[in-house]
Amino acid sequence: MVRVYVESYGCTRNKADGEIMEALLVRAGHELVETPENADYVVVNTCAVKDPTEHKMARRIRELIDSGKKVIVTGCLVHVNPGVIDRHVSGMLGVRSIDRIAEAISVAERGEKLVSVEGWQEKSLDKLELPRLWKSGVVFVVPISEGCLNACTYCATRFARGVLKSYRPELVVKWVKEALSKGYREIQLSSEDTGCYGFDIGTNLAKLLDEITAIEGDFRVRVGMMNPNHTIKFLDGLTDAYRSEKVYKFLHLPVQSGDNEILRRMGRNYTVEEFEEIIREFRRKIPGLNLTTDIIVGFPGESDEAFENTVELVKRVKPDKINVSRYSPRPGTIAAKWTQLPGGKVKERSRELHRLRLGIAYEINQTYVGKTIEVLVHGEGSKGGIEGRTSNYKEIILDSGNPGELLEVRVDWAGSTYLKGKKIKAYYRRR
Repeated sequence: MVRVYVESYGCTRNKADGEIMEALLVRAGHELVETPENADYVVVNTCAVKDPTEHKMARRIRELIDSGKKVIVTGCLVHVNPGVIDRHVSGMLGVRSIDRIAEAISVAERGEKLVSVEGWQEKSLDKLELPRLWKSGVVFVVPISEGCLNACTYCATRFARGVLKSYRPELVVKWVKEALSKGYREIQLSSEDTGCYGFDIGTNLAKLLDEITAIEGDFRVRVGMMNPNHTIKFLDGLTDAYRSEKVYKFLHLPVQSGDNEILRRMGRNYTVEEFEEIIREFRRKIPGLNLTTDIIVGFPGESDEAFENTVELVKRVKPDKINVSRYSPRPGTIAAKWTQLPGGKVKERSRELHRLRLGIAYEINQTYVGKTIEVLVHGEGSKGGIEGRTSNYKEIILDSGNPGELLEVRVDWAGSTYLKGKKIKAYYRRR
């Protein structure tokens, strides 16, 4: 038996992969510890979505090795750019080889190294057939698929996750029921792109949501990011599914650029007009929608006019939140071969968009002050106080509340990124 600490970075999908590995390690008789300092082995479950993230991962791996820890690296980095990983690691597993984590430690204990970095064509792994480590808490992540159907010219994640493999609806529902029976109150549906869920098995996200919300109990469902080119194909059914009180009125729909020519160069397969059509339909059917979008600035070929088109789109649509990323070339992608924009210009555009998005968010959030809203309590917050989520998934800091409680709250303050409020009463409803 060895002591192991699993350290996961990146998306909720990676968090779920981490819990799978933890369960497999416990099953193999190993001890999970609470800190890397107490571990014999540290499993670094990496993210490689951006160049700065890659540098952070490589630096963390070196720090652990330098401190005397044995390190096994898993996640996207081993697919995207294994050359930046310290050669003294004790093993490397790809995203479809995480079922071999206990074997990797056994091999390392013999002084050897297991390297299993499969191509997506080589191995299919249904992760809903694997165990998960149940932890105390309010939120449980349920992966609904792996991979995607896009071929974005800037994205390296697809080299790791591959083409779409949707998990069967009955397995997803089974995991949701199991999580609810163990006291979880929020289910997060996770995928590289929830919008294309089921396209490979004859179903879609709207039908899955209908099955999940038909489950008895008082719980909430947060739907992960979905791309516009797939969402628009079943928009009516999806907006109808969102009407359930169990579904957070939260839509993460990345646009990436407000210029159609840049979208074409990105390989996004939708237009600005289609993106806006989806937003209009959601807002028409779902009052109080909380809209998050993603935008990449400084993509190769982005002219001043193209960037201004993005700014104008933001002013028209007024998202509640924008994840602004400065373009960075990723190894093996088409866009990495194109002429890059000067770093100073990219930084300037990022700052302009960041200021704009904070102003819009502040303006929107001020409309919540004085209102009484429903909040699901998550627990102790990183900003102090008690953190919760409103019915449209806005973050709110409370004066009091217990994890898992459903509260009636009065909002008394709002900033650009979160709200503050006071508990009026706790209540539970069966739906």
